[in-house]
Amino acid sequence: MTRFDHEYPEIREAIRDLCADFPATYFREIDERRAYPEAFVDALTKAGWLAALIPQEYGGSGLSLVEASVIMEEINRSGGNSAACHGQMYNMGTLLRHGSAEQKASYLPKIASGELRLQSMGVTEPTTGTDTTRIKTTAVRKGDRYIVNGQKVWISRVQHSDLMILLARTTPLAEVTKKSEGMSIFIVDLRDAVGNGLDVRPIRNMVNHETNELFFENLEIPAENLIGEEGKGFKYILDGLNAERALIAAECIGDGYWFIDKVMRYAKERIVFGRPIGQNQGVQFPIAKAYVNVEAASLMRYKACELFDAGKPCGAEANMAKMLAADASWEAANACLQFHGGFGFAADYDVERKFRETRLYQVAPISTNLILSYIAEHVLDLPRSF
Repeated sequence: MTRFDHEYPEIREAIRDLCADFPATYFREIDERRAYPEAFVDALTKAGWLAALIPQEYGGSGLSLVEASVIMEEINRSGGNSAACHGQMYNMGTLLRHGSAEQKASYLPKIASGELRLQSMGVTEPTTGTDTTRIKTTAVRKGDRYIVNGQKVWISRVQHSDLMILLARTTPLAEVTKKSEGMSIFIVDLRDAVGNGLDVRPIRNMVNHETNELFFENLEIPAENLIGEEGKGFKYILDGLNAERALIAAECIGDGYWFIDKVMRYAKERIVFGRPIGQNQGVQFPIAKAYVNVEAASLMRYKACELFDAGKPCGAEANMAKMLAADASWEAANACLQFHGGFGFAADYDVERKFRETRLYQVAPISTNLILSYIAEHVLDLPRSF
């Protein structure tokens, strides 16, 4: 039990009950096959959890980002991997806050019911990485359509999503006053796009995380699929990115608690030299330190989510929450693996699977070094380093 188990107990209990139907053996088998947890995602959808952020008027639950973060936390704490479905949570922010009434009426009820999935967001490119303002994918207006050309990379869950949020440059970088201007956000219907101007190439990676490289060649998108005003897409997508960081922080927190729970039980049961290894301070202290840091990260997660829900600036808090949580979960993962010894590397113990999964968040969706650069420049007012 953690200090925060009393927060949102109904959500926690409901998610734990649902996850009980998908034990470690389920996720282990999915990982071995490098498959998609279709049954698990369907169960979350049918129970309404993936529609948490959709307002009730559109068939969703109308929950806050704080509550959505608890959902993600509990999935990971139960031994699952929210990465299979978290895109639907944070991608929602861009559509909810900046989509037209017609767009929301058209898409949100179907997303809430599970008829449509919005699991993908196309931003990152191979030559620009996190330097988003220099993206090269273009969308040129021709009559009632936009023609898209370019390339994206590390775009997840395309094979299991119907819709994708796409960021493309609609005004050349050389023609804008500020480099953050001239980019626009579109809703791409993947059912029509794949094979008709969009080529999807999977990237095999260390984690069972379905991700891809995308190639656009004269892909046509209806003009009505533009979200908000042309040229303001970078500003719009920041909402989605802040929500993404806060929710991934929650997933790391869930991972951290899973590792701590797992190693705590093992340290009490594992007898070496006639005593439980958990009696040794050399074992106790790393576990206790990891627990302290997970608890602290959880507080920053709540702060970031509360600011987001209040419509206040939360870029610093969302980034700090993500960094603290990713660091804490990685610290807990290392303690868990270390004190399981050889058994930590055995697939049947699930430690190595969760170890690989939580390691991702030192790098994605933004690396620790870039978060530190952001804080240095935008919070501490130090000179820009790049």
